Amino acid sequence: MDPAGTHFASAFELPTAGLPRLTPEQWARASFEDIPAVLRELIRTGWAGVLGLRLGPRSSARHVVGWRMLESGPDRLDLEARAPSLTVRNVLTLDHSRLLWATYVRYERRAGRALWSLAAPVHHLAVPLLLGRAVRRAG
Repeated sequence: MDPAGTHFASAFELPTAGLPRLTPEQWARASFEDIPAVLRELIRTGWAGVLGLRLGPRSSARHVVGWRMLESGPDRLDLEARAPSLTVRNVLTLDHSRLLWATYVRYERRAGRALWSLAAPVHHLAVPLLLGRAVRRAG
């Protein structure tokens, strides 16, 4: 998904000074997978049950909590999940001083806008909280 073709975008920045050097994939896994099972299932239920995202197998090395990895390298991770009404991509990029977690949403149908309007407030709370938890556990 080209970010220019998206209908919604948000980004969160995490300064990495003093933190262990993790790849973007390791940060995503620490944020989404290294959490209590109840919380992980609640999040997956929201993605699949509310947004209708088609998630892949949890145990697959090519997925992070069901999100398909389009690209994974030392400085970038692209995760994507699709639903009939929207496509969501999380892009994590790492440079020498920060991790940037950007989310891009494209509405495939009119219902996508309505669904994302329900999810966006949760997204804006969840990503910083999950990243903060990952920082506390990594540090």
